Amino acid sequence: MAPPTRIGLAGLAVMGQNLALNIAEKGFPISVYNRTTSKVDETVERAKKEGDLPVYGFHDPESFVQSIQKPRVVIMLVKAGAPVDQTIKTLSAYLEKGDCIIDGGNEWYENTERRQKEMSALGLLYLGMGVSGGEEGARNGPSLMPGGSFEAYKYIEDILLKVAAQVPDSGPCVTYIGKGGSGNFVKMVHNGIEYGDMQLIAEAYDVLKSVGKLSNEELHSVFSEWNKGELLSFLIEITADIFGIKDDKADGYLVDKVLDKTGMKGTGKWTVQQAADLSVAAPTIAASLDSRFLSGLKEERVEAAKVFKSGGFGDVLTDQVVDKAKLIDDVRQALYASKICSYAQGMNLIRAKSIEKGWDLKLGELARIWKGGCIIRAIFLDRIKKAYDRNSDLANLLVDPEFAKEIIDRQSAWRRVVCLAINSGISTPGMSASLAYFDTYRRERVPANLVQAQRDYFGAHTYERVDMDGSFHTEWFKIAKKLKD
Repeated sequence: MAPPTRIGLAGLAVMGQNLALNIAEKGFPISVYNRTTSKVDETVERAKKEGDLPVYGFHDPESFVQSIQKPRVVIMLVKAGAPVDQTIKTLSAYLEKGDCIIDGGNEWYENTERRQKEMSALGLLYLGMGVSGGEEGARNGPSLMPGGSFEAYKYIEDILLKVAAQVPDSGPCVTYIGKGGSGNFVKMVHNGIEYGDMQLIAEAYDVLKSVGKLSNEELHSVFSEWNKGELLSFLIEITADIFGIKDDKADGYLVDKVLDKTGMKGTGKWTVQQAADLSVAAPTIAASLDSRFLSGLKEERVEAAKVFKSGGFGDVLTDQVVDKAKLIDDVRQALYASKICSYAQGMNLIRAKSIEKGWDLKLGELARIWKGGCIIRAIFLDRIKKAYDRNSDLANLLVDPEFAKEIIDRQSAWRRVVCLAINSGISTPGMSASLAYFDTYRRERVPANLVQAQRDYFGAHTYERVDMDGSFHTEWFKIAKKLKD
């Protein structure tokens, strides 16, 4: 019989297996359990193969829980929603006061807060921990976002600091996020930013391919080059890789054979819903979500293409001659400027929620733990961290002096790309939404005065004035009628 292990993990799909092996490899003996017992044996087998790692498998929940040293800590990696409640029910039957459960899934933050209360009534501690980096990250070092009981965090801080991605000069990609469901919330917004990032990259690809007529070989070299500069990031790196991969089932490149229909798990939708609930503008993230919805209408789009082709609309409206090198450089700058807006929206959303809930989240620290391990990891996050270090009360990333200068330097290229795309009939909803966000935010006066006047006209909603205090209502209808008579 093995000595008591340091920690337990329940739920051995790909993420769970990889995280368990990562923990064991860092020197922490771990117990594993899964409802389907074949997964348990598979994980133990992998642990042997990958270096005789201290992973101990259990086929029943009781012996699994008993095998862990006290105070016990169990990480769950199961599907969000009902399966989490079921797993908690199974495990808590054998846990004792002071033990701790950690949910490592993409859970809705309010569910985590409900479970915290329920666990607390049983004398158990609870953490909701965002885990980002996909299967590769889980195995070799993810970005971890634990929120909830600080006492529970302290139990396993030593493990998390070793298991998380390690970034030279900024440390392990983990920090105690804050109280309640803050860890899940931050992970949710991280995923929303990821939606925006992926959409912006897809638009850059579309413009280069459809208007610039770049081949996959050229795209591969452009993205590889971009990954050496300001756009250096995981998503740009994997995009370059994708363009280089040939189809193993037919001629040509694999990317061209992939159906243009995007799936989703829901975190992007939650992000946009939260933005609306908190009255925070997140147009780039919303545009990326809308693009996924539209991509799902493949059959309708095929029919619509026929309707408009007969009316003289091709795929690309103009065959203008473009200077390839200039276009590539413009698209790079437009992508970077658009990205700043997407991250600014995500950070503002986190800050608004933090204020509403009293979480006291540290935005610079979030940028730091996203620098490695996670899907949105990018060199550019270092700039974001420094912006919040310079001013922790920064109203918006766009007004940080360094980011403001970067946008000013790139705005001509950004506008050229959006105009070129519009004139060519190529939709760039993410880049356009980012540009509209920037153009609205930097204007001292916007046409909202007219909307407010309309609201007062038809609904007596009142309005404020620029030249005196108080709220006012005008009988617009009566005055207008008189003027017409």
